[in-house]
Amino acid sequence: MSGRDARSLAGRPLYRPFEALLSLADGEFLPACEELSEVVAKRVPGLVSGAGRPIRFVSPERAGQDGYEQRIFDTGEVVTRPNDWHDFFNALVWAVYPRTKLATNARHLLEIGRRGGDRRRGAVRDALTQFDECGVVVCTSVEELAAGLLAHEWESVLWSRRATLAAHMDFRVIGHASLDLLREPFVGLCGKALYRLVDPAWFALSCDARSADVDAWLAGTIADESRFCSPREFSPLPLLGIPGVVAENQDQAYYWDIRQFRPRPRRTVPPD
Repeated sequence: MSGRDARSLAGRPLYRPFEALLSLADGEFLPACEELSEVVAKRVPGLVSGAGRPIRFVSPERAGQDGYEQRIFDTGEVVTRPNDWHDFFNALVWAVYPRTKLATNARHLLEIGRRGGDRRRGAVRDALTQFDECGVVVCTSVEELAAGLLAHEWESVLWSRRATLAAHMDFRVIGHASLDLLREPFVGLCGKALYRLVDPAWFALSCDARSADVDAWLAGTIADESRFCSPREFSPLPLLGIPGVVAENQDQAYYWDIRQFRPRPRRTVPPD
């Protein structure tokens, strides 16, 4: 399964929130920074950085000397490499989950200020970066489904209960690195998940309405300084096990491959 043409990704389950934007690409040629800026401005009118500057995408040659996050906050400029899939998906996430992106940037700057001259990133910034790259928000109205995935009961949830899962669980990939890697899936591709319990009526919302709701919830979660304190808050989620992501997972035996579907590590009890 190849995703070298962005438009070929439309219809794949984990790309649904981005379907309207994938047509921006012309085959393997991705839109320039100016076009990405125009699209995001049209989709999210009034989107500005923490300092009140319009969010726009600029090539590395036009970027200044400030750090990546500081530059976004001060100028609204998001450094974006030309014809680069990783950065293309970063721009699409800005378009679909703008509040999350702004909250992530603000939390980075808060932490940078707190750490003063300490150049080490620290656990909070590691958590923010890991989720920005590989994060998945999993919404469900059936708490035991989430509990099963948290317990690494992969076959039990993703195979045996896939009909219930289809009606009561929604996977939203936020991480732009994961969106890039999912173009050409490989064994072991894993996201970092946060689970959220929602009302059953949530599943009657349109795809765009779900995205907006997840965006608001996630932005609030990131702004909560008791959250995103360490990458350990996230749970591993084998992305290729989500029904429909790859054709192979229509076979129960697919979930027996412990290279992807690892049992939960047992905690050892220290000796007295």
